[in-house]
Amino acid sequence: MDTPTRPPERRSRASLGLSAAAAEGRFALQTCAECRTVQYPPRDACQTCLSTDLPWKDVSPKGRLLAETTIRTSTNLFFRARMPWRTGTVQLDAGPIIICHVHGDCAPRSPVMLWNLLDRAGQATLLAVPQERTPLMEDDPQLRQMTADPKHRRVMITDGRHPGTPALVKALKDAGAAQIHVGEAETWRPYPGRAALENLGVDLQPLDLTDTASVQKLAAEYGGKTDIMINNARFMRPGGVLARGDTAFARDEIDVNYLGLMRLAQAFGPAMCARASDGVNSAVAWVNILAVEALSNAPDYGCFNASNAAAYALSLSLRAEFRASGLRVMNVFTGPTEDDWYEPLPPPKVTDTALAKSIVSGLQRGLEDVYCGDIAQDLYERFRRDPKVLERERTMAGDMA
Repeated sequence: MDTPTRPPERRSRASLGLSAAAAEGRFALQTCAECRTVQYPPRDACQTCLSTDLPWKDVSPKGRLLAETTIRTSTNLFFRARMPWRTGTVQLDAGPIIICHVHGDCAPRSPVMLWNLLDRAGQATLLAVPQERTPLMEDDPQLRQMTADPKHRRVMITDGRHPGTPALVKALKDAGAAQIHVGEAETWRPYPGRAALENLGVDLQPLDLTDTASVQKLAAEYGGKTDIMINNARFMRPGGVLARGDTAFARDEIDVNYLGLMRLAQAFGPAMCARASDGVNSAVAWVNILAVEALSNAPDYGCFNASNAAAYALSLSLRAEFRASGLRVMNVFTGPTEDDWYEPLPPPKVTDTALAKSIVSGLQRGLEDVYCGDIAQDLYERFRRDPKVLERERTMAGDMA
């Protein structure tokens, strides 16, 4: 698929890390440590005082639209199929003038805010949007090209037995999802959330991620109709390596959490990639829900976390394989959730509603990584600062002096 070329502002550091910070509309530019002049584009020396001490700092995303134009024809195949396309220049309150994409609701010379987004090529870009929300703002065609908003789209959720599935379905319906299909393994065995799913009007379908034939059968019917895949299936038991007497549970965790993701991608991936350019109802996102301990393990749930680490590594491979088609991979890292398996752990824990809200918000902002809950955000920040220090803290616990 032809994809848009990268405008200069993509060199902004914040535009290169599409995660929780992007959801807050923050981005960083070089700022001179001596005279405080904000630099754009990036430079080796300050344009004002020639200092070479130019650290990257967060700046306000607010500014004013100086000029705009609407492109109505293009030699680029991506843009040609999506005309008209609005672009313009924005002067930030911090000083620099930036060339960016412009939301259709932005009036000339009006106050705007820059959002960090990813285009369909997976490259970071900036979109100017009104500072005050407008009616049907999310329906702007340019914004939809740069996000995975569930509105008007068909969603497949892999595990109806997951305790958070009813809350997720409700959040997707509130966001305007057109259809929601939910897979369930062992359909003969009752579970508490089934009545809630039926009341929400979802389409329940047999799906066992440990059975290749089951996954392929569902993909044959729904692979070409799925716009957003949300893989929330999991098998988990507490304990590390020495706490378990055998490898039975570990095999189940790998079979569901890692190999299940692989079976799902092999069955649904090709059809979804083929539909990534279908306009309003294109396939747009693949969502994996992972334990944040996939980044740095701890023995209380060591074997389960290891299977999540494997799934995380696999998701990075999928991101690379899906990128050419424009299908986005979003990993949602969550702290301990409010369910029976995490009951021994102390709060804070992630509620089903909070997890569902994070998933929908991440899709609406087109993020690649979402960290849900205080524990997940804290662990991510510590991991980003120094993974080795975090490893020692988590594996040595009270033994550290």
